[in-house]
Amino acid sequence: MQNSPTIKQLQYFVAIADRTSYRRAAEELGVSQPALTTQISALEANLEVTLFERSRAGTLLTPEGGELLQKARTVLLSMQELRQTADMIAQGHQTTYKLGVPPTLGPYLLPNVLPGLHARYHAMKLYVREAPPRLLQRQLSEGLYDLAIMPMPIEANDLTVEPLFVEPLKFVVPADHPLAGKKKVHPVDLRGEKVLTLEEQHHFHHQVHDICRKLGATLQRDYEGTSLDTLRQMVVMGLGVAFLPGLYVHSEMHNPEALKVSELKSMPIRRQHGLVWRASAPGRFFYRELAALLREIIQERLGDVVTVQMT
Repeated sequence: MQNSPTIKQLQYFVAIADRTSYRRAAEELGVSQPALTTQISALEANLEVTLFERSRAGTLLTPEGGELLQKARTVLLSMQELRQTADMIAQGHQTTYKLGVPPTLGPYLLPNVLPGLHARYHAMKLYVREAPPRLLQRQLSEGLYDLAIMPMPIEANDLTVEPLFVEPLKFVVPADHPLAGKKKVHPVDLRGEKVLTLEEQHHFHHQVHDICRKLGATLQRDYEGTSLDTLRQMVVMGLGVAFLPGLYVHSEMHNPEALKVSELKSMPIRRQHGLVWRASAPGRFFYRELAALLREIIQERLGDVVTVQMT
């Protein structure tokens, strides 16, 4: 008689698949490699399929393992949501939520909103992690996050998006640049300009790429910033001009003598952010309440920097 797979076995299966290594998965899970191997062998015997192929390139999923991986993720996500539902019933909002944010937003937004959230929900805790939006979206769907604040639009049937605010992008040039000192710059003046941006993994990179294409500017692919701070320093050093998020400018650039900030005349550049969660999440009704509170706090604390999208 076959035994049903255990939750632990499915967790081990997913961990090895994600890390392509028994050793790394064992270290991450805090178990010995022999114990991990034993559990996977038992899972393979129960399912009557071979899940992994070991080679010099690492531990690879077999075709059968690849077909079962998403099913395993779905089972684990359902169990996680069952646990969360039970916690919410037992404790109300006295629980910890995993919140994902992009590194181009989190450090400049969250210090302004977390105190207000804590004042309303004293027992609620937020475990915050930063990651690029594409990775955030995938890991949110897989259950690694409960919530995420992400750039919009987001096209995913399994996710719910509640708009929060629209943030302007500011045009930044070195202090000795011919366009320095102008509060409004004509879009035509950017034709041929060398524009710096972040690495391609960032959503921000693709937005700036589209701007350059529309304006006839040149995207500097040889010099890409790893963070907004490095991007700013490259502008200071005269490697090019750049667009920087309004919240970053508001938070980090007080009296910026080495560079000058302006906007494009008759062509405002913006990016939109929303609070995102899985459509099936047990806390989805609370998350809408949370989004409304976030909008209130952002309007109060940052209403002169961003445009809140009231619903």
